[in-house]
Amino acid sequence: MAEHDEGFVLTTVDSITNFVRQKMAAPVMDSKLMQFGVNWARKSAIWPMTFGLACCAIEMMATGAGRFDIDRFGAGVFRPSPRQSDLIIIAGTVTLKMGPVVRRVFDQMPEPKWAMAMGACASTGGPFDSYSTMQGVDRTIPVDVYIPGCPPRPEALLYGLMRLQDIIMREAPSAYIFDSDGTVHRRRSFEEPLIAAATSNKAEAVA
Repeated sequence: MAEHDEGFVLTTVDSITNFVRQKMAAPVMDSKLMQFGVNWARKSAIWPMTFGLACCAIEMMATGAGRFDIDRFGAGVFRPSPRQSDLIIIAGTVTLKMGPVVRRVFDQMPEPKWAMAMGACASTGGPFDSYSTMQGVDRTIPVDVYIPGCPPRPEALLYGLMRLQDIIMREAPSAYIFDSDGTVHRRRSFEEPLIAAATSNKAEAVA
């Protein structure tokens, strides 16, 4: 019998399985070719879930019309159920009373999953600095992409979707599959030039 870091008692079979997953399968999954293939498939078949709360939902519905053709990104299949979705678009004002509902719906989505805050209200509370309005949906769920505007145009939503595709292409696929403790730790690998550029920009800003 072996003991896990969190204190759970694991059998020898569990220990061997975790070793194979972490030391053998994960490196293969995170190889350049496999990472590109898996991430390309994920970014090309995003199934968003509609969570329209206010006026921004009208612009989100307009994005699904033929004029803007969101299907060319593979994201035209809006799902009514969180169990069939991997992207939640929070479109509109989020009240404090609605916050637990948003969190419950987000928790029901399978991994990998992402979230977008569409509009000023979902991002920062917008013009509603009141006791009943949540000042940004990121206080209840992790947000990957923020789309400014009141309301943002459909082109802005498409641009945010393309930025989300860039995020997906930088993720490590094994983070959602081979974590032995059942949790998800997003490991986004950035290219070295990007890291160097960000470090140099930060140093220049401090100077």
